[in-house]
This record gives sequence, structure tokens and C-alpha cells, in this order.
Amino acid sequence: MVRKPGDVERSLTKKGFQRKEGDHSYFYYFTKAGKKTSVFTKTSHGCKELDDSLLGMMAGQCKLSRLNFDLLIECPLDRDTYERKLVEGGAIEAQTPSK
Repeated sequence: MVRKPGDVERSLTKKGFQRKEGDHSYFYYFTKAGKKTSVFTKTSHGCKELDDSLLGMMAGQCKLSRLNFDLLIECPLDRDTYERKLVEGGAIEAQTPSK
């Protein structure tokens, strides 16, 4: 399955990723508490389609299986569940609510 980069990028930003422009568009995940994490992925400015290989690499960068990455992009996997998966997988630390 191929996807349009714009569709993937829009979905990532809705799930807590923030874009940083450069030679590529980098997307860094920020926790719901606003903390920048080491979880990131990127897309190329010249890329017109993301093929299975690229989507697989992006899934790995986002600390997800390819199936869960597809769910993240298609929206059944919401931000709360994604962040919980990152914590359970040890990719990020659990955030305590600030008082």
C-alpha cells in the first residue's frame, strides 16, 4: 500500500508530532505534557509517494509495528493509546501531571 506524504504528515501532527523543516521534514513526538521525546520520523520533500518499505521504516522510527503505524495514520489508534504504547515499550517515560 502506498500513501501520500501529506496525508501521513497531517495525521502525525494530529497525534502529537511537531514538524521541523530542513532537507527533510522531521516530525518529533511531544508528549501530552509538552515534553519533546527522542521518537521521530521524517519524510523527504521530493517524495510523491510513501511505499511499503518507507512506511515500514517510519513505523520503526515511531516505535510501532507496521500494523499499528497504519492504525496511527488512519486514526483508530488515538494519541492516548499511542503514548501508552511508547511508555510500555520503554521509548519514553511516563509523564506525571503537573500541579
